[in-house]
Amino acid sequence: MDTDKHTMTPEEEERLIEAEFQDVLNGYLKSNHRKKVEIIERAFRFAKKAHGGIRRRSGEPYILHPIAVAKIASQEIGLGSTSICAALLHDVVEDTDYTVEDIEQQFGKKIAELVSGLTKISGGIFGDKASAQAENFRKLLLTMSEDIRVVLIKMADRLHNMRTLGSMAPNKQYKIAGETLYIYAPLAHRLGLFEIKTELEDLSFKYEHPAAYARIANMIKESEERRLAVYSDFSTPIVEKLRGMGLQFEAKARVKSVYSIWRKMETKHVPFEEVYDLYAMRIIFKCDDAAQEKTICWNIYSAITDIYRLHPDRTRDWISNPKANGYQALHLTVMGPDGNWVEVQIRSERMDEIAEKGFAAHWKYKIGEGEEESELNVWLRTIKDILDDPNPNAVDFLDTLKLNLFAAEIVVFTPKGELITLPQKSTVLDVAFALHSQIGTKCIAGKVNHKLVPLSHRLQSGDQVEVLTSQSQTPKPEWMSILATAKGRTRLRAALRREQTPFIEKGKEILQKYLDDAEVKATNEIITKMMAFYHVTTREALYYKLGVGELSLDGYILKESPKTSPGLLKKIFRIGTGKKEQPETPTIITPPKVNTKEVYRLHLDENEQNFLFADCCHPIPGDDVMGYLNDNGQVEVHSLTCPRAQVLKASFGPRIVAIEWESVQKSFLAHIVIEGVDRHGILQELTQMISNHLNIDIRSLHIDTDKEVFHCRLSVLVSDTSAVNSLCSKVKKIKGVQSAMRHES
Repeated sequence: MDTDKHTMTPEEEERLIEAEFQDVLNGYLKSNHRKKVEIIERAFRFAKKAHGGIRRRSGEPYILHPIAVAKIASQEIGLGSTSICAALLHDVVEDTDYTVEDIEQQFGKKIAELVSGLTKISGGIFGDKASAQAENFRKLLLTMSEDIRVVLIKMADRLHNMRTLGSMAPNKQYKIAGETLYIYAPLAHRLGLFEIKTELEDLSFKYEHPAAYARIANMIKESEERRLAVYSDFSTPIVEKLRGMGLQFEAKARVKSVYSIWRKMETKHVPFEEVYDLYAMRIIFKCDDAAQEKTICWNIYSAITDIYRLHPDRTRDWISNPKANGYQALHLTVMGPDGNWVEVQIRSERMDEIAEKGFAAHWKYKIGEGEEESELNVWLRTIKDILDDPNPNAVDFLDTLKLNLFAAEIVVFTPKGELITLPQKSTVLDVAFALHSQIGTKCIAGKVNHKLVPLSHRLQSGDQVEVLTSQSQTPKPEWMSILATAKGRTRLRAALRREQTPFIEKGKEILQKYLDDAEVKATNEIITKMMAFYHVTTREALYYKLGVGELSLDGYILKESPKTSPGLLKKIFRIGTGKKEQPETPTIITPPKVNTKEVYRLHLDENEQNFLFADCCHPIPGDDVMGYLNDNGQVEVHSLTCPRAQVLKASFGPRIVAIEWESVQKSFLAHIVIEGVDRHGILQELTQMISNHLNIDIRSLHIDTDKEVFHCRLSVLVSDTSAVNSLCSKVKKIKGVQSAMRHES
């Protein structure tokens, strides 16, 4: 906007106001909201009349501020007509003689409620009292848990105030900038308003540290040409490969914000030239089918890791586990051709819209009331915990609030007061490994807020944690279940490997001697079969169990098999099946040549199969699955929901294969849980329907009754997921049955 609006003639101001409002309307008409232009027009005329003759501190007509707020709410956050009207009217009740009742009479109850909520939290924005501000935030968050649109409009209001902060006195600039950086920017982040969060941080930094801001902004500008050349070298092979895969996508460089560069320079104590991750690459692909987004993300991931070396500790899967604010994307970090690490963010267009405009705008008011309750909604309710006890100390209140803004993360303190940020459900052991591997492996307990606790104690935000160690302590495999951090798990695995190495070597010798005595060569095929029989997932685990004496090979092969390779091989294959319903003849698994760039089709019949089922999950035809190329070149099939699959995707990108079910002629075991109200004859009716009418083999049935309620676990042999769905659908029609659903285990 023109900065000299206050020098305009009344006619020029009138034209400007109408043009700015038309800009709001045009943006709204391009959106996918229902077109309620008439009520927006009325709200604008009402607000324009109410604010007639009033000017802002900059000298411009006051009505331009509500118009700007409405534009941000509509075009940058994605809100609809109700919010646009509330934004246009948000200062009417506070600054004029009109009341909330007047608004309700003219525009209805919902708009009046939003205006009322905004009026309650408007005091103190440019006030002088910090304690008034604390009370203001309390009101803001209480209102937020009732209707989140109040806070979204408030964010739009704050952003416009920050954009026009230049007209304020310097001391007010400093205060408002500090308040924005301390509360509003984290709140925007928590709500998924990433663009707004970044702009609030940069604007706050600009007014708090103008010289540093100007210096860094200038250095970014000066390094642009060199940076673009580096980005071009990095991105060209990726773009070519993705085009070859037939994807429709946009690839762009995302430059770090001025504030985030400055913060990295300050915290890492490095000069500008050493902030290597100045830019990240963002890939946004078109996908009309939301069910395919996950697969495409991992296919792109696999393509990139075929070109560049992956940083194993910096893969972030926000698709399987979205952030609390709804953010979804797949992040990986790879080494570029210049030797520096580059982050790549992979998103669909839908994910990108949520990331840029904020999940809150989609969460309830676009998708509808029937959506599953989001973590954000839960967080909004838990905020009330810190609001119920009125705290007279404003600084303490704001500190408490600050910690609670990052509810998906917790912040704990060392005895020296250093901050450690951890995921929720982190334990004392996570802190120990975060500090150092040696502290983690020697950890025996902890002191949390000066009280002795076990190393499995789960921490809360704000806890002070002291780790207690003992030189006699050794790492335990069972610790893995109490660790919440990737760093902790990685360091524990490394420590366990060091501890287990002597036993692994011993086990390897035991197995080698045993096979030598049997005159059998230790091929990949034989070792794989033995791993399956003993239910271990790695060779190291097999060797370790042999080395420590947990497994014994005596009598396993030699006493019942001739000392010939084919006979021995057949015996291992037969023992390794372990289930009576499996055929006694060996299944031949032919390792095919697999092209990871193409979709691999799964085939299985009586004589041959071209894949292996993973032991960690039990997918059946029709399930969403992924393939993993094991050491023998065979395709292992994992369910996409399998925890092991998540690890494989993060660690072995080039080995991930897109797969689909083709010709699989076999029955699979599926587990179904049925619950309902008990009555005479219901079990007989249930079994008759399954066996006789649906012609499905029942493998096991277990039923418990508690008073009038029954709980049934049923295992059946089926051909695919459609058979399971059909079975559940028909079972639910039996009188008394309340639910019937497949269970993974």
